[in-house]
Amino acid sequence: MKIWLDGGLRDADGARVSVFDHGLTVGDGVFETLKAVDGRAFALTRHLERLTTSARGLGLPAPDLDEVRRGCAAVLDANPMALGRLRITYTGGLSPLGSDRGDNGTTLVIALSETPRRPDTTAAVTVPWTRNERGALAGLKTTSYGENVVALARARELGASEALFANTVGALCEGTGSNVFVVLDGELHTPLLSSGCLAGITRALTVTWVGAKETDLPLDALERAEEIFLTSTLRDVQAVTRIDGRQLADGPGPVTAEAMRIFDEHAAADFDPR
Repeated sequence: MKIWLDGGLRDADGARVSVFDHGLTVGDGVFETLKAVDGRAFALTRHLERLTTSARGLGLPAPDLDEVRRGCAAVLDANPMALGRLRITYTGGLSPLGSDRGDNGTTLVIALSETPRRPDTTAAVTVPWTRNERGALAGLKTTSYGENVVALARARELGASEALFANTVGALCEGTGSNVFVVLDGELHTPLLSSGCLAGITRALTVTWVGAKETDLPLDALERAEEIFLTSTLRDVQAVTRIDGRQLADGPGPVTAEAMRIFDEHAAADFDPR
């Protein structure tokens, strides 16, 4: 396995980041996960735009996107596989212990791992913890993922693959690594970005391609929803057939099935949608 680290390919066993890297010590970093199919990264341009937005929001210098593109291409070429998870990580670099950043420059790591295709259906649960829609990191894809680790572990304990959060005012927000869509009275809705959810790439494409209303939704919309589905880079569109023990259906409902069909059709026609 070959990994891109700060300007070149390295063997996985020899790719090392300092124990004083700010991404390790305080979570001072941003990242993107992309779906890679037969050596091609899906929606690369959109992901790089969001990487830059997240970096700026965290106060990091904008990444060199030419280098990131070179790194992605090199890693994909060096590690052929049918379906992979391409991970771009960009951190504050070598820094003193503590929250202050150093002046040694940033760290860029690009890695790839093989992944199976996701099932068409899954289960989800709600968790008692909230997203802070007014926090400094709201809407940024940072490496500060401790809350997600805890919530996802709770979901796994309950036989689900995703945990869904409300925000501090009780509005439906997002999952640990996904956006959520609900069907209410036959209409498709997803939470507003102002809820604090991540501006998901797959979310945005689904809103555009499938058509969905961006709506201020209370958390109990999940209890009333006729259908629920999740979107993310590796899920694409995935039906939720059980939420907090409530069985919705045995398979994707009609709105979800149509969303899956439309997304697959558009994604196949344009692998780097702008």
